[in-house]
Amino acid sequence: MVVPEHHVFDPANSGDRSRYDRLVELGGMHLHDTTATQLQSLRALLPTPPEDVLDEEARWVHYPWRRSVVRVLGPRGFRLLRLDRNRNKITAAEQAAMARLRVGVVGLSVGHAVAHTLAIEGLCGELRLADFDDLDLSNLNRVPASLFDLDINKTVVAARRIAELDPYMSVVTYPDGLVESTFESFMDGLDIVIDECDSLDTKLVLREHARRRGIPVVMETSDGGILDVERFDLEPRRPLLHGLLGDLDASALKNITPEQKAPLAARILDPSKLTPRMLTSVPEIGRTLSTWPQLGSDVALGGASVAAVVRAFGLGTPPPSGRVRINLDAHLATITEVEPPASADPISPANQPR
Repeated sequence: MVVPEHHVFDPANSGDRSRYDRLVELGGMHLHDTTATQLQSLRALLPTPPEDVLDEEARWVHYPWRRSVVRVLGPRGFRLLRLDRNRNKITAAEQAAMARLRVGVVGLSVGHAVAHTLAIEGLCGELRLADFDDLDLSNLNRVPASLFDLDINKTVVAARRIAELDPYMSVVTYPDGLVESTFESFMDGLDIVIDECDSLDTKLVLREHARRRGIPVVMETSDGGILDVERFDLEPRRPLLHGLLGDLDASALKNITPEQKAPLAARILDPSKLTPRMLTSVPEIGRTLSTWPQLGSDVALGGASVAAVVRAFGLGTPPPSGRVRINLDAHLATITEVEPPASADPISPANQPR
């Protein structure tokens, strides 16, 4: 478990003030201050802001990986302004309730899109990110990172991106991934677990922990937009992975080869419903393909799909256990022409958009 790398300096804290002064004295830091514009936007949003918002002192946030210090509104004003455009798809009361959710994300390729989408909508108050892997150039077809992030642990890459979006959000990283020594602290107190890892044995062990603790598990699989929900909070005896692997023990899945993993993964996904291009790819995994093919657009859709499930939990209308496919290619194939109603008046040239 690793605490965030950035630091928010609270001017009311004498220790923070001293640390900030020493940091500036050292030099070499880019100082970025747009709080005047932020405050102007906040006043336009709230002509008579609450006193506790107006009285908040701005904070300086140190981002060491950018050698920069950024000045932002205090936490309450920052949250009000940053999430204002969510209203009323998410009301202020609902947004406050979601700030109490603690969500864990395992696997930070697809999981990066999930975590960032949760953060950008303000759908939780704490994120825990677990992945042992470092970012590789081959990940940049689907992970919205950059060349500057290569060879950095994937949890750190995601945490930094979220910190640059919202320095007040609590993000804890597990750069060693989920192993025997980290499972307990990762799972403790979580409300929802998002499974986006590749390891089949980790998937099973993760669900064993979740079922024992009564934590729902959500998983999105990019091919065909498969979205799975397992409500262990309601069904303490529910079979893992909908029972699709039968009674297979997690220990039997350790150290299996990609060729051995492919047919088991296919059982989870249902071979009869894999997309045609994925079906032709499966026999090539471990031969001409290093692993499962994934597209950036599919991963982005997965982030949106999982966010919708977490939002439903936050709104008090969570879905039941089960599976749904959100396959955009299939939906695009059903596009039909829209016929204007016969009574529609033509738009005059003067009123046509320019």
